[in-house]
Amino acid sequence: MIYTVVLVREEEGGYSVSVPALAGCHTQGDTLSEALDMAKEAILAYWDGERELGKDMPPDVDEFVMDARETTEAFVLKVTVPIREEVTVA
Repeated sequence: MIYTVVLVREEEGGYSVSVPALAGCHTQGDTLSEALDMAKEAILAYWDGERELGKDMPPDVDEFVMDARETTEAFVLKVTVPIREEVTVA
């Protein structure tokens, strides 16, 4: 699975992370590397929840809107999340 993630450096340190395609899928990490690892874990946790509900995973976004007026540093990346089972993407 490949998903777009948005990482924003927080004033107090660390990074907050969101996955635009997955409503409510947010996490954080102290470093950029940790934030990316946490993003992958959050996506897998989201997938587990969808699977338990009998739902397919939403597809990744083609575009999204971000209000960056108060952001000093942000990254938008695609992450590949390895899965152990077949996943159906809607």
